[in-house]
Amino acid sequence: NIKKFNFDDTTFVSVAKGIEKETLFTVSQIIKDEIPNILDKNIGVLSGPSHAEEVARKIPTAVVSASSDLETAMQIQAAFSTSYFRVYHSTDIIGVELGGAVKNVIAIGAGMVDGAKFGDNTKAAIMTRGIAEITRIGIEMGARPETFAGLSGVGDLIVTCMSKHSRNRYVGEQIGAGKKLKTILKSMQMVAEGVATCQSTYELARKHNVETPIVDSVYGALFLDKDPAKVTYELMARDMKSEH
Repeated sequence: NIKKFNFDDTTFVSVAKGIEKETLFTVSQIIKDEIPNILDKNIGVLSGPSHAEEVARKIPTAVVSASSDLETAMQIQAAFSTSYFRVYHSTDIIGVELGGAVKNVIAIGAGMVDGAKFGDNTKAAIMTRGIAEITRIGIEMGARPETFAGLSGVGDLIVTCMSKHSRNRYVGEQIGAGKKLKTILKSMQMVAEGVATCQSTYELARKHNVETPIVDSVYGALFLDKDPAKVTYELMARDMKSEH
């Protein structure tokens, strides 16, 4: 029913973080697919390290508004900025969306490290190499690499991998402690988006021929019943190479 409306004077602002399993589309791409007559300038996203629990308490937070149209990105920035909610703008909408979506998969991996009782060194490695994987996917999809060094990339990754609020980190922690995915999800009252996004990202990486060993390891632990500790050691045993 939404397709019959005129969207010339309406801007869709997505705050959802995910990749559709069937199409491998980000949310902005889904909007364009569902509403063929909508213009790029009428689509934007708002993303970054922003746990709702803290925003609701007016704790200082910084995020990114993005649209392929600079004016739209700046309009979203102005509309959402407050004394405690700082918004930067970007025209790299695909990069901002990918950072927000795929970091949930890496957060599950970081949680697995917690559950398996490895330590801070291991977690730092997963997070750092994880952002490298997100960046590689993003570049293949036309995103700018510097986006992933910003709030919607490494910023969102840090908060999701480290926070007690993070549902995705929690799922990984429980997997790392030996629990089964079905049991974990059944006990949760809220959705851990990274579980579904892991499947999408796994397929997206293959579509674009991008090497993603951490995503693959998380996929194996979640859906192939692989041992979390073993897949972590398998990451350490990969062929030696340059960092960049």
